[in-house]
Amino acid sequence: MKSFLKELAVRTGGRVEFRDITREVEEAIRESGVRSGIAIIFTPHTTTGIFLNEDESVLKRDLEKTMERLIPEKGGYMHDEVDYNAYAHLRSIILGASLAIPVENGRPMLGAWQSIFLAEFDGPRSRRVYVKVIGSD
Repeated sequence: MKSFLKELAVRTGGRVEFRDITREVEEAIRESGVRSGIAIIFTPHTTTGIFLNEDESVLKRDLEKTMERLIPEKGGYMHDEVDYNAYAHLRSIILGASLAIPVENGRPMLGAWQSIFLAEFDGPRSRRVYVKVIGSD
């Protein structure tokens, strides 16, 4: 059984951004040498999230608008008395901080239109994403 960890550095450019990190994750899986196993993609930040979906610009705008309707930036949150980013924390909770994706033949088993995204809700910032690959060669 192999175990491999790679840290990805991601610099986000907007206050809210959905950054496609699929290529970087695929490269980490290739580097791992794992042919069959699982990849766990994790962000250690409380104002970011990880999710799967289609990399389509209008869909990403729809996601941003939906998040704003569900959790508006100016929602009168108690946390804003400490640090004005409660909405970012709450949006992150909805998406979650990690994904587990099966790996087969050295590649993530993604659907035809699926991409892996880092969701930024409190940017722009320098972010880390960890890719842990476990399996056999």
